[in-house]
Amino acid sequence: MSNGIKIQEIQKSDRVINNRNNSEEQLIKKLIAGEEHAYRELIDNYREPVLRMCRGFTRSAEDAEDLAQDVFLEVFRSIDRFKARSSLSTWIYRITVNKSLNFVRDRKNRVYDNSSQVTDIENRGSIDYSAYKQLTQKELAKVLHKALDNLPAAQRTAFVLSKYEDMKYSEIAEVMKTSVSAVESLLFRAKKNLQKRLHDYYEKNLK
Repeated sequence: MSNGIKIQEIQKSDRVINNRNNSEEQLIKKLIAGEEHAYRELIDNYREPVLRMCRGFTRSAEDAEDLAQDVFLEVFRSIDRFKARSSLSTWIYRITVNKSLNFVRDRKNRVYDNSSQVTDIENRGSIDYSAYKQLTQKELAKVLHKALDNLPAAQRTAFVLSKYEDMKYSEIAEVMKTSVSAVESLLFRAKKNLQKRLHDYYEKNLK
């Protein structure tokens, strides 16, 4: 009986995947054909995850909106070159990551007062702040933002995809074109680097 149930579950899962693939294939064809409603469908499907990802890199709602628009413009311009070697979502997320990293490099010295981002990361369980409660939210935001900006691109990308987009390691690996073990290593090193920057600031300024 249990084997029969498992087979049914597998068959159901296969049907869902096939339906999703067929739906995506139809959407891509409509996009290439320039059908307006297909563009609206694409934005409806991907606007929120793209915005979250952009904000994870930019830490600014306004900049994230602008960047997301650039992402979708690039998607629309490039859709006829999409080779379907990966899923449409993975391809869109790669474009988002590349544009976000370029944005970060271009505004390295830009300063934001956005302490709510610290609470957001803390709530996601990525960094232990218990040792730094003497820091104000504004101080913590400044240190963390600078630390994020100075992470190597691969570590920053893995961190944002994990902590802001809640992607599984396997999904991050697909977007970054790397292995799951490499993603695990990148996240481990990113967390260590962020904690070290906080610790160094605390030791230098508050002890």
